[in-house]
Amino acid sequence: MDAGPVEILISAILVIGGFFALVGSWGLARMPSLMTRLHGPTKVTTLGVGSCLIASMIYFPAMQGTYSAHELLITLFLFLTAPITANMIAKAHLHRQGRAIDPNPMDDIAEGLPETGVGTGWATFEGQAADRADPPR
Repeated sequence: MDAGPVEILISAILVIGGFFALVGSWGLARMPSLMTRLHGPTKVTTLGVGSCLIASMIYFPAMQGTYSAHELLITLFLFLTAPITANMIAKAHLHRQGRAIDPNPMDDIAEGLPETGVGTGWATFEGQAADRADPPR
């Protein structure tokens, strides 16, 4: 049996998704600091898993004649939660770097945070002096 154009399209999308998953995993393992390692998993979630879900969204209606909204809902959930999760991890890392409690400070963030450009400081570090004066018990 010959592979139809839909099967070739689905296969290509799966290979592209697998490539992004491989590159993202490699980036997670090889990047030197948390802020650079953070890019790998977010790209894998967005491009790698998204491609696999898109291939699934094409496969079931084209090959089996059934449609399910599960893949669409999973894709929507991943595209909404991956950036939020990455932002929260980055904010926690900035917080630890700014308070000099990070055991592996490879980013040198504590030595010079960039300006915010809005006339106020980083929200993570508001009240930092007050916290150091009165440490938690």
